[in-house]
Amino acid sequence: MDDLFGEWAMQTAEAELSASLPRRWTHTQGVAARAVEVRQVLGVDTGLLLAAATLHDVGYAPRLATTGFHPLDGARFLRDEHGADERLTRLVANHSFALLEAEERGLREELATEFPLLDDPLLVDALVYCDMTTTPDGARTTAQERVAEIVDRYGADSVVGRFIRRAAPEIFSSVERIEAALAAQPRWG
Repeated sequence: MDDLFGEWAMQTAEAELSASLPRRWTHTQGVAARAVEVRQVLGVDTGLLLAAATLHDVGYAPRLATTGFHPLDGARFLRDEHGADERLTRLVANHSFALLEAEERGLREELATEFPLLDDPLLVDALVYCDMTTTPDGARTTAQERVAEIVDRYGADSVVGRFIRRAAPEIFSSVERIEAALAAQPRWG
């Protein structure tokens, strides 16, 4: 079942992003690759993590950009057009501390009401880790470098720049928790 969930997510994200936003699609593929790497710390939620990692930025697709806030637009698309799993839509809507960006955009109440934060800290942290350790070009990076890159790309005083600077301590903590969980895993071979 996990493989089918991941396959559907990959096909959906590719259909929405690959032609119109090839760099965003490359980032998405990198985030999905990180999700495959961290599967060992999650057990039964591996399919959900892979799907969320693959679909986290689908709301950037031009045809889906209704509010201009990609977590909300993506979650609505998954819910309304695909009848996606509620846990998946909530992860996509809240990925990488999106509630803080929603606040910057005047959409906090709307996001929080429509897609409440999922009460699964390990899964939430894992998605943050996957997103925030992947460059726009799909390569591995540190969370500190990723936050700096986002501030540079959008500008420190932009909505995204303000949000990411506010979210940085939480992002770093999430990444550190997943890195610690990965380091605690036995090494085979």
